[in-house]
Amino acid sequence: MPMNPTQIQLIQPDDWHLHIRDGAVMKDVLADTVRQFARAIIMPNLKPPVTTVDLANTYRARILAQLKLLDVDSFTPLMTLYLTNNTSVDEVRKAKLAGIAAFKLYPAGATTNSDAGVSDLKHCHAALEAMQAVGMPLLVHGEVTNSQVDIFDREAVFIDQVLEPLRKTFPELKIVFEHITTLQAAHYVRDATTAGKNTIAATITPQHLLMNRNAIFNGGIRPHHYCLPVLKREEHRLALLEVATSGNPRFFLGTDSAPHAKGAKEAACGCAGCYSAFNAMGLYAEAFESVGKLDRLEGFASFFGPDFYTLPRNSKKITLVKQAQNIPHELPLGSETIVPLRAGETIAWSLG
Repeated sequence: MPMNPTQIQLIQPDDWHLHIRDGAVMKDVLADTVRQFARAIIMPNLKPPVTTVDLANTYRARILAQLKLLDVDSFTPLMTLYLTNNTSVDEVRKAKLAGIAAFKLYPAGATTNSDAGVSDLKHCHAALEAMQAVGMPLLVHGEVTNSQVDIFDREAVFIDQVLEPLRKTFPELKIVFEHITTLQAAHYVRDATTAGKNTIAATITPQHLLMNRNAIFNGGIRPHHYCLPVLKREEHRLALLEVATSGNPRFFLGTDSAPHAKGAKEAACGCAGCYSAFNAMGLYAEAFESVGKLDRLEGFASFFGPDFYTLPRNSKKITLVKQAQNIPHELPLGSETIVPLRAGETIAWSLG
């Protein structure tokens, strides 16, 4: 990665965890993403959820129509299916043949539009066995939903109660532990035994690399810093930063950028999700620079994700410039507005 103190050139990255929603807001969301990323894993938690290949194909067609309106032909949406208690073996096989990138596991009720999620993995054993057989990755939102478990402990409990038993039952199933937030998750993925096969990885968001849970309460309730999994203590942020910048190929970029209109965030029961798509690469550069590891950014952002998904690395390059960027207080989102992460602040890195 050619680099000097004020400029970084790197292979164009991909976003391995992205929400673009649907309908009138999609064009605005896509416009921010395509400036930076060549491909993105598109989350399936719409209403209704994207549970079949046919639904994924129609969703993809709507995405391509919006890209055409933006005059963009260099961005590839990688479609996923929402795993349910009723996902069939036939649908898994059909998904593989159709080029679906992965299935997504949402424990029922874990996050936005997840009510149709899996209530117990015992209902999915046949589908999971088929996924393992055809080489279809499983992406997991790694939290238990038991209300008796403290919200700050739900990821760590998920590892013990769900993820470890899942990996023992299906040792060759490729799993991405998405948007990890804890020291326990970072160390689990780092140290996991895979018998020489690349079967586990994790994505990390910019907010979890840059902020701890104090950010939610800095100067009052900060709803635009509320996401799920929720921000954790500083020791967890530091553990995530350590593994993200380590050069370990099990960790790669996934923004989990989750657009919600300003009013839906600043409500009595506000939605969970941070909108980082507007300035994601600048935020990641800031995080890596904070520990003197800018030379590791290209692997994390551009190499390790496609390698895990067995896709070719991109060839086009982008440039990041150390040039102050003022983040707008609000951005358009269909007929409403959205507040981006770090709104009203200045960040050091911008797209060249």
